[in-house]
Amino acid sequence: MRLRLLAPLLAAALVAAGCTESGEPPAPDVLRVGLAAPATLLPADVADQSGRMIAGALWTPLADYDPATGKTAPRAAESFSSSDRVTWTVKLKDGGKFHDGTPVTAQSYVDTWKAIGAERWQASRVVKDLLRAKEITAPDPLTIRLVLDRPSGQVPALLSSPALVPLPASVLASRDWAGFAQRPVGNGPFRLDGAWQPSGGKLVRVADAPGKARVVELKTGDAAAQYDEVKAGKLDLSTFVPGDRHEAMHADFAQRHVMWALPTVAYLGFPLNAPHFSDATVRHGFGLGIDRAALEAGALGKQVDPAKSLLPPAVAPGERSSTCRPCTFDAGAGKSLLTQAEFPAVPVHFGQSQASWLRPLAEQVSKAVGVPLAPEPGQGPFAIDVALATPSPQEVLAEIVKATGYASDGFADLLKSAEETDSAESGEVYRLVENQLLRDLPVVPLWSGHGHAIWADRVGDVKATAFGGVDLSGISVR
Repeated sequence: MRLRLLAPLLAAALVAAGCTESGEPPAPDVLRVGLAAPATLLPADVADQSGRMIAGALWTPLADYDPATGKTAPRAAESFSSSDRVTWTVKLKDGGKFHDGTPVTAQSYVDTWKAIGAERWQASRVVKDLLRAKEITAPDPLTIRLVLDRPSGQVPALLSSPALVPLPASVLASRDWAGFAQRPVGNGPFRLDGAWQPSGGKLVRVADAPGKARVVELKTGDAAAQYDEVKAGKLDLSTFVPGDRHEAMHADFAQRHVMWALPTVAYLGFPLNAPHFSDATVRHGFGLGIDRAALEAGALGKQVDPAKSLLPPAVAPGERSSTCRPCTFDAGAGKSLLTQAEFPAVPVHFGQSQASWLRPLAEQVSKAVGVPLAPEPGQGPFAIDVALATPSPQEVLAEIVKATGYASDGFADLLKSAEETDSAESGEVYRLVENQLLRDLPVVPLWSGHGHAIWADRVGDVKATAFGGVDLSGISVR
């Protein structure tokens, strides 16, 4: 009888001590992390939070961007400067090196950005459509010179993108992108030890950091199973919490969880040239028929935050104090607006899309505002899902204009003014841009993604950012 009682007590003690199933406690400087398998480790093409987190460990971007203020803080860069916002000078910090020992120079960035512009990667549109530099040169090893085709104050924000980090000369010469994604070589706080495997990989810290993890063991797998492993002490941290554990997370990991905004955003767009949707009143009526909270809890698995404004938290300069009117659910007001606009009682088709949320949203709106759904394709609302590569509001606004063809008196000038304003001071102008879009409503803001992380007792100092995910370099272990 005493042996039967002792066994569960011993098992509980092992879990409390953070021991593994084999009885071996984790090394004091090793951090065990669970994550979803990244689609790629090529930083210019990363679009998921696992890839962003690993890229953030392997590379150091030129700067960090704070969406609450619109300000950038130099990292690999020493400074950004321009007298006319057309010609920009970026000074690099001296001594930067890739993990293979070769120096990181201004030419590393110039050659990398030219390569990105020639490919079809996540960051390619940043170089071609947003940065729009007529000239990118390296006058000396620590100086990057950009000459733009128009004034822009958004350059520091754009260049802080973790997608625009440098690649070593060897891969730029070989163009072996697939091979490099298996064995990436960066300039960040960690290097990858060996090749990346479907099951995960191991990161080793480049320079000593007392109290912080020296080694990070990355393990891919099922989110629910990893949640249980962190709870049992078999993992130290998991970077994805499934929807059905969302409520339990607050009890299971009361002081040991974090949520942060992701650079993903969704809108419902409208065919502005279609007769039924040319009236902004109609678009507002449809917007008020969307119950974002219901979709968040249902089809979206509690992985999003319902929109409060048009610009998502990951890029918005400054916090929004209240929820925009088109972001609220009010079925009665939506019906009233459609009646006011004399919207015809014709079936509406919601466009074809890979977005899993479009069909349940269409059914919800149909019921809320009394508009029948059409089974056949036609001109109607459509899904816009955007994975952002930069923290500049300019990127998401460009995607909205591209998807809808929106234009109106004064809008182009207002957008131009926002782009020309220094990124740290552009919040007020972007608010004006946002207000005009919310008035004319070419798109209805829906939601933005958020990430979750949970961790064990032996872990501390866990922080996350929109474009870098969990900062593995800052985590302490004991």
